[in-house]
Amino acid sequence: MKNIPQGKYRPYPKIDLPNRKWPSNRITKAPKWCSVDLRDGNQALINPMDMNKKLSLYALLLKIGFKEIEVGFPSASKVEFDFLRRLVDDNLIPDDVTIQVLVQAREHLIAKTFEALKGVKKATVHLYNSTSTAQRKIVFQKSKEEIIALALEGVDLVKKYEKNHDGEIFLEYSPESFTGTELEFAAEISNAVTARWGIGEKRKVIINLPATVEMATPNVYADQIEWMSEHLHNRENVIISTHTHNDRGTSVAATELALLAGADRVEGTLLCNGERTGNVDIITLALNMTTQGVESNLDFSDVNEVVDIVERCTEIETHVRHPYVGELVYTAFSGSHQDAINKGLAYRKSHTEVFWEVPYLPIDPEDVGRSYESIIRINSQSGKGGVAYILEKNFGYQLPKAMHPEVGKLVQEVSDKKGQELTAEELFEIFNENYFRVKEHISLVDFTVSSVKGISKCTLTYFHDGIEIVADGEGNGPVDACKDALMKEYKNEFSINSYYEHSLGNKSSAKAIAYIEIETEDTLSCFGVGSDNDIATASVKALFCALNRAFH
Repeated sequence: MKNIPQGKYRPYPKIDLPNRKWPSNRITKAPKWCSVDLRDGNQALINPMDMNKKLSLYALLLKIGFKEIEVGFPSASKVEFDFLRRLVDDNLIPDDVTIQVLVQAREHLIAKTFEALKGVKKATVHLYNSTSTAQRKIVFQKSKEEIIALALEGVDLVKKYEKNHDGEIFLEYSPESFTGTELEFAAEISNAVTARWGIGEKRKVIINLPATVEMATPNVYADQIEWMSEHLHNRENVIISTHTHNDRGTSVAATELALLAGADRVEGTLLCNGERTGNVDIITLALNMTTQGVESNLDFSDVNEVVDIVERCTEIETHVRHPYVGELVYTAFSGSHQDAINKGLAYRKSHTEVFWEVPYLPIDPEDVGRSYESIIRINSQSGKGGVAYILEKNFGYQLPKAMHPEVGKLVQEVSDKKGQELTAEELFEIFNENYFRVKEHISLVDFTVSSVKGISKCTLTYFHDGIEIVADGEGNGPVDACKDALMKEYKNEFSINSYYEHSLGNKSSAKAIAYIEIETEDTLSCFGVGSDNDIATASVKALFCALNRAFH
């Protein structure tokens, strides 16, 4: 890039971890999940949520299955304080849910926090102070010893107010800006905190290691988590938590690699809401696990409801390509993709395998409350398979495979001209225009057929060039007999290449649909379509349609 002086940016230092184990590990179980939508997410909104929006989003988090929810910073504002009191006073906190609150290491703030927590049976007090080299040098201008003293002062204050709280208090400590902190110092301050708290089997501590700013590739974050896991005292009683942001666009990958490296817990938000580029998206993380056969312990079986509520509460629209939940993520425009999806769904319908294996769809849309209806949509990039899929899925027409290119070309001509996506109704209109409202030079008036000793005999009445013609014919079937009768007067030579039929609609009122492919001197393949209550008549209508299209 132009005008960037040399040395303005520098590579992130390597982590000395020669025997790292995380690359060989697999995610085999879900972490402890903690939603921070109501705190970290809310503080990043242009218009912070009011009480009703907070209650609506909180109810959604409970429905999804979160057992740990950071509800806010009750000492920071009256709105935050009143929301927590509303949860307590209206008995909205289930017994199996732990409420989390954020607070700085100042006595008046911690006192206010415990006032807000009065009546909460299980609460996590999330204490933090920034430990990075940049924050120490630029913002606080404090030494490492002073930063540790500040953290320990906060622990002592939480212990002080814990004594008078009628409920269970857990401690979470975050060396904020962890990714910008020397690992040795991050371990030193974390170990000092857990020791001061009095860590033990019945007094575990959450050490949250946030990528407050994402500063390196995900593998570096994994190295940091594994290094910390090896250097935290009483590791069996420490719950290592992650809290990744998305500054480099890799928060999901960083979190997943951190889980491989030994992290036990994940803090994040729904749909990435958070400061700057957002927090890690818990929906993506959870559904990634689902696609790998790992139970996430979160219920995203109705992602449409989740998106609707989150968008209403945050006033942020979801990108149409957002993983798993975007409007277009189960949609294919490319012809080859459409064809593969169509074949995959057809294969699945005809087999009894449980394993999901459909090209281009890593998850079954039905598992997240979406449908197959919008998988294939039509624009100028679409192929013949996609058009055929829409006609069958939406309107019941089961086009023979040899007909797909012909119909696909008709649709593509229209979409190229319009320069935009076609709706299913517009596609069907193209089909009707070309096969049921075709301009006629020959038109069917009547057709009767009988069978004598396996031979079909027919009487055909039709108009050709304004003249009504009646002719008899015979053959090895109604279509063959019709052709024989037709050729007594009709001068355009043609041969019949293929014939297909199926029923359309309910059994009691089903119509017969016939497709006939003809070949002429100038055209190797031209299809006609016919519809009637009688299959023989539908077949003859299809033949006349093909003739009108071939000799227009």
